[in-house]
Amino acid sequence: MITALLEAVLILSFVVLLVSLTSYVYLDAPEHGMNPKIWAAISFFVPIFGFFLYVFERDDRTDEDDREMFVDGTFEVHESRADDVGFRGTAEERESENGDETDTEVR
Repeated sequence: MITALLEAVLILSFVVLLVSLTSYVYLDAPEHGMNPKIWAAISFFVPIFGFFLYVFERDDRTDEDDREMFVDGTFEVHESRADDVGFRGTAEERESENGDETDTEVR
């Protein structure tokens, strides 16, 4: 009796997880320009793997402001990190700023 109850709970939990993941895919797919019916069907009929397939495909389609991180060889800092202490340059640049041959200060 207890094993049958445990089995029923596990099956019900799996069905709830499957329906939840499928619902998420169906609601999220249009935001990324993907067909929600097709991806929900893939997510439902190929359990777990179909959901992760959707997530990886969605990440590949996500547009990142049409910009590359490295443009003309320079590194662009995201605005959320702009207030952090910046990189002080190479040893040669620090020497030319200080007029010293050594720079022992560590940050």
